Amino acid sequence: QVQPVESGGGLVQPGGSLRLSCALSGSIFSINVMGWYRQAPGKLRELVARIITGGSTYYADSVRGRFTISRDNAKNTVYLQMNSLKPEDTAVYYCNIVGAGFDIWGQGTQVTVSS
Repeated sequence: QVQPVESGGGLVQPGGSLRLSCALSGSIFSINVMGWYRQAPGKLRELVARIITGGSTYYADSVRGRFTISRDNAKNTVYLQMNSLKPEDTAVYYCNIVGAGFDIWGQGTQVTVSS
């Protein structure tokens, strides 16, 4: 069974950086979209960034210029480099991978930005 494994969350001070990783284990025929979402307490889950086959990217306005999404197709892994972190970036971050016949989510990783 295909299962994403996330890593890289943690506690960081405002202005700091973190890098999230989401590695997809198992046999994958084709991946179309790899993305990151986040959900803060009391709020709806929101799209942070996504990257599609071919390399086109999308970023939420709140993170554009600070976050960078990338993927390693050979490793079936998607990354989210987060710089200049703000307290409002605090949330559980989830990776989402969509392909031919599947739409799967990671278990979530906590990111806390606080001094």
